[in-house]
Order: sequence, then C-alpha cells, then structure tokens
Amino acid sequence: MQIEQVVIDDLSEILSLQKLAFQNEAEIYSDCKIPPLTQSLEDIKEEFQQKVFLKAAVNSEIIGSVRAFKEKRSCYIGKLIVHPDFQNQGVGTRLIQEVEGIFRDAEYFVLWTGHKSEKSICFYQKLGYKAVKATFDIRDNKFLRLEKRKYRVTE
Repeated sequence: MQIEQVVIDDLSEILSLQKLAFQNEAEIYSDCKIPPLTQSLEDIKEEFQQKVFLKAAVNSEIIGSVRAFKEKRSCYIGKLIVHPDFQNQGVGTRLIQEVEGIFRDAEYFVLWTGHKSEKSICFYQKLGYKAVKATFDIRDNKFLRLEKRKYRVTE
C-alpha cells in the first residue's frame, strides 16, 4: 500500500469512493442527503484547492483517502474514507498517521464524527482522540468533536 498526495485527476475516483464509503453512515442516520453523499465533483475540486488530500493505493487503485488543513495551532481532518473491502486492515490508521506527520507542528488534531458512528468513535479513540463536545447540523444530526493534543516536551 502506498500513501501519496492526491492529484486533481484522482478526484473523480475519490468522490466515487467517498459515496461508497459513506453509505453505511447514511443507513445509520436514515439520511441519504448527508454532505459526503451530496458533494459534487465541482465541490471537491474547490475543496482540493484549500486542503491537503492524501490517498492510499494498492496496485494504482485508490482504496482510501483523507483530507486536512492547518489553521493556527490546529490541524483539521475530514472525510477519512476506506473502501469497504479494505476496512480493518490499517488503511485508515496509516492515513491518519500520515496527516499527523505532515502537520507535525500542529498542537491539536481535530475531527468530527456522528454520535451514532460507534465504530468510527472507537477507531479514533484507539488513535488517541478524545470527544470534547457535541454539535448539531442543520438537519439536527449530532456530531462529536474529537481532539488529540500533541504534547510538547520543554526543557
């Protein structure tokens, strides 16, 4: 498995994978209009201009992706996706670790996940993320903000 930065020609494939990967979330929330399922190619191209996109590939097939950006002291991570056939094989962990390495100067790593997404919550907690607060979106879905603080050793 290779972890690499995404190029613009990958975005269509990533968008298709995103829609496949978020089907489970849509079922959990009984909401087929969650943002990852309604994002257009134009939307993802715009987002691509503002964030770092990474992909996990096996034999040039994209099997996972994540995007992130840094603002002030925090790195914000979003849309971690892994093809269903490759879940629970370390792909998501490798993608998160790569983001944390790229943004190693960040003091905090921040992400959100749905409050009913028990598998995702457990996954992020295993990586050291802790739920710090809940928020609601415009459709009254509850999201948890999870953070991981990077502790700096001072002499």
